[in-house]
Formats: sequence, C-alpha cells, structure tokens
Amino acid sequence: MKNLIKCAVAFQLALGVAAMAETDVAAVTRDNTAFALDMYSLLKKEPGNLFFSPYSISAALAMTQGGARGETAAEMEKALRFAQGEQVHAAFGKLNGELEKAQEGGKIKLCIANSLWPQAGHPFLPEYLALIKKNYGASVTPLDYKADPQAAAETINKWVEQKTQDKIKQLFSGLDRQTAMVLVNAIYFKGNWAEQFEPKRTQEGEFTLADGLKVKAPMMGIKKNFPNAKLDGVQLLEMPYVGDRLSMVVILPNEPAGITQLEDRLDTATLASWIKQMTPREIIVSIPKFKITWGAKQLAEPLKALGMRAAFEGGTADFSGMDGTRNLFISQVVHKAFVEVNEEGTEAAAATGVVMTLTAVREPLMFRADHPFLFLIRDKSTGAILFMGRVMDPTK
Repeated sequence: MKNLIKCAVAFQLALGVAAMAETDVAAVTRDNTAFALDMYSLLKKEPGNLFFSPYSISAALAMTQGGARGETAAEMEKALRFAQGEQVHAAFGKLNGELEKAQEGGKIKLCIANSLWPQAGHPFLPEYLALIKKNYGASVTPLDYKADPQAAAETINKWVEQKTQDKIKQLFSGLDRQTAMVLVNAIYFKGNWAEQFEPKRTQEGEFTLADGLKVKAPMMGIKKNFPNAKLDGVQLLEMPYVGDRLSMVVILPNEPAGITQLEDRLDTATLASWIKQMTPREIIVSIPKFKITWGAKQLAEPLKALGMRAAFEGGTADFSGMDGTRNLFISQVVHKAFVEVNEEGTEAAAATGVVMTLTAVREPLMFRADHPFLFLIRDKSTGAILFMGRVMDPTK
C-alpha cells in the first residue's frame, strides 16, 4: 500500500485533467499516464518505498525529444508513449497552462518550472531554443562546464532548490567538461486536505508489512464522505485537496501480501476503470503519516528497457535538431522526489535533469608493441600458418 499511496499525488496531476475539452491535451495526458505506469512497472523492482513524478520525467524528456531526429526521435516517442508527433510540444504547453489554474485562488500551490543550461558559446539552433521557450516556458542560462563543471552543477542545484521550496537538494552530484547542455524540470505541490484529519485522533498503530511482520506507525483517522470503491481484491479511496481540483487516490489490496499482485494488474485501462467506479459514501479512514525522499536516481537503464536506446549512445544518437550536428547524446537522466503526508495535507516536490554530452573526439588508433607479444606468418590465400613465434626480449 505504501508504494501506491506515494505515487498517487503524481498520478493525479496527470489524471485530473483527462476530462478537458482539448483533444491534444487529453491525448498527452493519456500518454503521460501510460508512461507513468510503464515507469512504475520498472521502478517497483527496487525494494522499499518508492515515490517519483512521472510528469516531471515526461516533461524533461519531452524537451529533449524536441531536438531528436530519425531513429532517436522515434524511440523516444515510443518509450514516452507520445502519439501526437510534433504536436506533443504544443500539447505540453497547454497542459502546463491548465495545471497552473489549479492554484487559482491561492488554495493550493502547484508550481512547474523548466530550464535549459547550455554550454556558453555552443551553437544551439535558434529554432530549437524557440520551441522550448514557447511551449515549456523554459529559461535559458548559459554555463561554462568546460571551465568549472562543479560550479555549473551547483548553480543548477540551487535553481532546483529554489523552485521546489528547498525540498529537492543536490539533484546533481557533479557534471563533467564534456557536458553541452542540461535540461531540467522542477515541480512543487502543496495542498491541504478539503477534510483535514484531527491531530488528536492520530495514534500509534500497527502497520503490517508484505512479509507479515508488523511495525508501529502514526495512523491518522477520519470519518467522512469520500469517493471510494470496494472491487475485486482492492479498495479505492479518493481524498480531495482544498479547491477539489487535485486529490490523492489510495489503492489498497485486501491482503498485505497482495501488493505484488496488485502492481502486476495495474495498467491504464484498469486504473481508469477503478477510478470511474468510485462513489461518495461515508467511510472511516485510517492512513499512516509518512515522509519520503527518493533518489537522486539514474533513470537511464529503465528508459533503455522501455526502448529508448539510441539516445544514450554516442555516435548513434541523433539530436541534430538541437545544434545541427550528431555530436550530442544523453549521458544522464537524474530524478529525485520528496513527499510528506500529514493531518493538514500533502507537500510534494520532484526534479528531473537530462544531461546532454558531446561525443568524445576519437583519437587515432595506435599499436605500440612495447611489451612481449606473439606473431605468426601465414598464407592469406589458404589461411595456413607457416610460422609462429613469441618475442619476450627483442634485444636477445
């Protein structure tokens, strides 16, 4: 249960806009939800708690995909579940605009920020920068990775800290001098429950782990009308935040050991069906308080597993839409997330960084037989080895 509770906030940011009229926005929302579940299916393999922002990962990689071409672009579109082609960037712009409306009236905070950090002097194409500025509202700040990559990393980390209210620190532990650009998405959410838990009702209680062991945890309690459903093997609960625009959906298997089976069942259609079946009814809720910091995690391997391979291969990757060359490839995709759930509400933040690196200049091949070696004399036509020897000391 813990795992799915922690994913609910990030899922809801995408799912909450599914009913909007614009077909392109609805499409990118559907795509992002499918990607969220794809990524969860891979990240769940790690033991313990899990919390991430699929929206942040999608946004950062969408900005990167805007400069991809050929096979690289096609693989990224498939892995990210983008089905709109070039229209995906305009759709992200509209989706961001819709999400920003969630904080109208000052009831909640939902801040989304994008940024590009190019190597100073590197000739990125004006049309690529214009695409990202227009659709993602990204700031562009040149840095000098060649002179001081550590200072550049610290500058980016400070920006992330500021945009996430100091919840995401040290996204990057370091960068190198081959870095050509870093693309970053940061997202921050804070909202109070529409129906808050009373702190005096929070009591220490037992929480049963998947293996049957029991631990003590502070359990919050409330009795209210919430959308909920009891389905085949699972229970669902939806708790709205103030303003009723965003909510947390909790998906609880009937048995502690059922979490694995639940994760295996979860897909886009099943999730949509379950959510649709919830109806408001009075229910007694008991849920633990928790606080999780997850990451910073490298996401290259999960993304490769989803089919996004060419983008990570220097000499193969095609990001010519960024600077007109094929010298760029993705060397890192880093993600870090934070969530705290208590009686008042929820605070969550995440950041995703994509590092574009210059393909190293290939040095001329060298062959220096400056240590013992074998040799042979052969007939090229037949392959017959006529002579064979070993040199241990050429002076003897």
